[in-house]
Amino acid sequence: MVREITKDIFFLGQKSEPATEADIQTGRDLQDTLKAHRAECVGMAANMIGIKKNVIIVNMGIVDLVMFNPVLLKKSGPYETEEGCLSLTGVRKTTRYREIEVEYRDMSWTVRRQKLSGWTAQICQHEMDHLKGIII
Repeated sequence: MVREITKDIFFLGQKSEPATEADIQTGRDLQDTLKAHRAECVGMAANMIGIKKNVIIVNMGIVDLVMFNPVLLKKSGPYETEEGCLSLTGVRKTTRYREIEVEYRDMSWTVRRQKLSGWTAQICQHEMDHLKGIII
């Protein structure tokens, strides 16, 4: 289901809670909502659709990857950049890493590891910040 985008700074600034298998529908809702906002958005966190759970979606080019309870395991190559967000107005400066490794559960609730670099790594880091209540 396509959900409304949350713009409430107080809500977005709160830490999300661990996801469970009962939250698979949140992953589907993120898929539908990202698809509806494809022209202006490349990733989302569940709090952006009003759900305070550790679930994100990242556009990987030809596929959108849903991650439940993502954990950053490794990072290298820091750089400064500016980012915008569908939930916020304007852009903000931040530091990101060119290469990361993330562990997460997929839509089948299987534990996965993924190495990301460049743009997809940046998207993933932005969405993981949302889960911590970090507003960038």
